[in-house]
Amino acid sequence: MRLALICPPFPSHVQVFGTLACALQSRGHEAILILQEGAEAFLSNHAQYVLVPSPPGLTTQVLLQRAARPAGLFGVLRTVADSAATTENLCRYLPEILHRESADAVIADQMEPAGGLVARHLRLPYLSLASALPLERDERIPPPYLDWPYAKDEPGIRRNRGGEMVSRQLLSCQRRMIRQWAKRFGLEELETLEDCLSPLGTIAQMPQALDYPRTQGVRSFLQVGAIRDPKGGEEVTPEIDPQRPFVFMSLGTLQGHRISLFKAVARACRQLDAQLLVAHCGCLNAAQAASIDATWVTDFVPQREVLARADICVTHGGQNTVLDALGAGTPVLVIPIAFDQPGIASRVVHHHAGLKLSLRFLTARKAGRALKTLLEDRSYSRSARSLGTQLQSDGLALACAQIERLLTPHVRDEERQHEQQ
Repeated sequence: MRLALICPPFPSHVQVFGTLACALQSRGHEAILILQEGAEAFLSNHAQYVLVPSPPGLTTQVLLQRAARPAGLFGVLRTVADSAATTENLCRYLPEILHRESADAVIADQMEPAGGLVARHLRLPYLSLASALPLERDERIPPPYLDWPYAKDEPGIRRNRGGEMVSRQLLSCQRRMIRQWAKRFGLEELETLEDCLSPLGTIAQMPQALDYPRTQGVRSFLQVGAIRDPKGGEEVTPEIDPQRPFVFMSLGTLQGHRISLFKAVARACRQLDAQLLVAHCGCLNAAQAASIDATWVTDFVPQREVLARADICVTHGGQNTVLDALGAGTPVLVIPIAFDQPGIASRVVHHHAGLKLSLRFLTARKAGRALKTLLEDRSYSRSARSLGTQLQSDGLALACAQIERLLTPHVRDEERQHEQQ
């Protein structure tokens, strides 16, 4: 098959899609990423890609700078407007690119509706891929951007419905863009991200073991686990004292500039006589990094190898970091900042694999109490280790196998119809 992979220009999404593209190529398929200009810098492999010009005034760098500071209603609305502009831009370019590249099928990130819109327009079979929390609705599961618990009763279900209503209002700019392009492409009425999901199904990184319980839907919904290269990284270089607690902290590629947050956790670790390794993902200069006063501060580390030795992982709740931590059996302290991070934090708490703290009211004292609880209450470590044994599946291989299973019959049908014409 010749597959086109489409995702938003965010580092974590690009890395997942790049890893998937390379794996599909190794299985004999032709896989090509379609990326906004600038997003190719986030690839850590040799995936093939085609670049799409950025929307006017919205380069990938500008988009990421805005997304890194989404606080408040204005910030949320600006992020939604930026997403809508990205969708419109892709809808303009994708039809010609997919035709030129002779794509047989599409794999589209759930968070970028242009993939589904254009695939439907061109009558190409496609699958949805959830790099972040899945969008599939369930009345007992709150919207991804909320840290609400799983709804066990009718009041909880009603609260979730209210959250969905607010979500629809916040996403009105994106809904309007989807509606306009669906009409322009001659499609049925579509207006939400969920409307643009593939009828063939979704492949999700969020494993069932960490998710909230879900009811079975009519579409295929396959929770394969982390889609990442199974090869390990380098050896961990810090000389870790085995007699003292070891904490690893990362806020991901978008939030690594939050120096006050690093400092608060560093102070808490000093008070607990715990070693702290901070990875700021290249967001701080040398002077800023030194001011954190942690045991070690660096830009990047071989994360899975570090987490295999850590007693606690402190994170913003990015799905990749949380899956790496729990895959290593390491409990997590989540300080969610934006996007689906509150929803991921609530799942960690639901499974008793860690704690969550509010960014808004965070202090070194509160961080210290949470870290002390995770270190002294061994039930969190036991839950994390139990989850770790369930998260050992090769999500990358499973994703490739499901893509082949779900798309191949439809690609062959398309080929037969083309031959008969």
